[in-house]
Amino acid sequence: MDALYPRLLVDDFDACARFYEAALHELLGVRPVKLLPDAQYANWDLGGECVLVVMGRARMAETVGTADLPAPSGQDGSMLVLRVDDVDKAAAALAALGGVTVAEPADRPDWGPGLRTAHLRDPGGNLLELQSY
Repeated sequence: MDALYPRLLVDDFDACARFYEAALHELLGVRPVKLLPDAQYANWDLGGECVLVVMGRARMAETVGTADLPAPSGQDGSMLVLRVDDVDKAAAALAALGGVTVAEPADRPDWGPGLRTAHLRDPGGNLLELQSY
């Protein structure tokens, strides 16, 4: 049983599912356990534990009764962090898959010894941090 895992609610399920299908294969070597476009649901596991679920935002809004409320805006409310061996290589790979770079790879000694990060957005606008240390 998974104790906790991230679920991204996205407006463009198809684009985000394609992005994470390629990105998680590139970074972690995993393929989707479920990829259900009609249900707007996809999930990936690593070592028997869920690492990510992507789900259509409208489907969840209908479920929880918020479909009539405005979409979120402003500063980011969440971010996925992926620990990688080589931030520069991973950032280039995700950009080639359609990720949008918002902060180039950089050393961040004030965040932690030996820490290097890059920040991108997936096709749904979700913020990603690639980090190594």
